[in-house]
Amino acid sequence: MSDGTPVLSARGLVKTYASGGERLTILNGCDLDVARGELLAVVGPSGVGKSTLLHILGGLDRPDAGQVLLDGRELASLSPDQRADVRNRSIGFVFQFHHLMPDFTAEENVMMPLLVGRLSSGEARARARKVLEELGLGRRGHHTPSQLSGGERQRVAIGRALVQEPTILLADEPTGNLDPRTAGTVFDALEKAQKSRKLAVILVTHARELANRCDRIAALVAGGRFDRERSGQDAASGVTF
Repeated sequence: MSDGTPVLSARGLVKTYASGGERLTILNGCDLDVARGELLAVVGPSGVGKSTLLHILGGLDRPDAGQVLLDGRELASLSPDQRADVRNRSIGFVFQFHHLMPDFTAEENVMMPLLVGRLSSGEARARARKVLEELGLGRRGHHTPSQLSGGERQRVAIGRALVQEPTILLADEPTGNLDPRTAGTVFDALEKAQKSRKLAVILVTHARELANRCDRIAALVAGGRFDRERSGQDAASGVTF
């Protein structure tokens, strides 16, 4: 449950792209607040700009207008090196495809952000093992991705995103490539970790049953704005996923 304190705030986000000699407006004045301990689902039809929004919120892309504040720091005002440091230390990313390194074990994949952050190998390994245990993968740490199921690979990806103890986790269709039963298992693991850490999470999903389990649903519509927000339990049947 959220404590009501915004950890991330976006104001007036605008993003356009050139296409065929025209400018396509993807986002057009998006405002969003996400509180500590809140699990927010962002839904909407394909192509409406949900992934673009996550990339901007996570500092992977810049808006044409507007601002994103993470713990009060405006991301666009930071240098490229500063933004990279914020992404590595404060923002966890999980994508539809796990993007694990195939020749590394699950444990080594989870360790990687810590090693990039110059933590010692011993401490990085200990923290990776702890996260994998939390995600129900304590006995799978020495397996490579090819030896893991699809759901296990995605939980390893979640572990990699969590191991730095980020301020916020951004998940872009993390269960979109899984069958419903496996998707539920992966979501269970994510939700358990989110609640134990009081972590802010923004989840982009087309799965209504998962969105309805979130604290709040924000519907992004064509034209690049949020249409409505509902609690997960009271989500309107008219929201397009």
